Amino acid sequence: MLQKAIAIDGPSGAGKSTIAKLVAEKLGFRYIDTGAMYRACALKALRLSLDVNDEAAISAMAKGIEVRLERKNGLPLIFLDGEDVTAAIRSAEVTRDVPIVCRYAKVRETMVEIQRGLAENGGGVVMDGRDIGTNVLPQAVLKIFLTADVQERGRRRYAEWKAKGIATEWSGEEIVADLTRRDQLDSTREINPLRQAEDAILLDSTALTIEETADRIIALWKEKTKDVL
Repeated sequence: MLQKAIAIDGPSGAGKSTIAKLVAEKLGFRYIDTGAMYRACALKALRLSLDVNDEAAISAMAKGIEVRLERKNGLPLIFLDGEDVTAAIRSAEVTRDVPIVCRYAKVRETMVEIQRGLAENGGGVVMDGRDIGTNVLPQAVLKIFLTADVQERGRRRYAEWKAKGIATEWSGEEIVADLTRRDQLDSTREINPLRQAEDAILLDSTALTIEETADRIIALWKEKTKDVL
């Protein structure tokens, strides 16, 4: 059964979250930020001073974690064990550790179960991540694999962090190097690696604005759904 959903996958820094939020807003759909959920796991590991390379410890932690998504004044918020951690999950330390934490099967099983539950709450959803179209929502009506040149992704990430006043100790070159490292980790992990679903549409946003990218996805959604929904 087709799911009234748009699945957006792609590498870190491609603008998935920003674009997915805009698409959801324009279509009146619910936006689900799966990356934020994995960031919450990494944040909890940091706060507990766990070794992120210790799979057993991280997996045990994930079993009892509570991650919740809410909206307030139109803005998406993420709660970890009842605490609003929307800002805290964007730290450089979390960014460094999240690709390691999300490699573990138990972590992914826990998060995917939550994600699927959110998608089944009714209405349309836009969900972004790295294995949405291939694993989380394989029956999504529209699947997008969003990418961009790594140098452009690095420029966007640096501008975003600078605007938010976080991680400004990182140079542009260091951010590009970290994105390249994360691409490698995400695409080579054993459990649901980053890859383009066979029926996903490749969309390169290197030369596109946020609005242009969102509008292209919306046009694709309208084309896909004119005969099925």
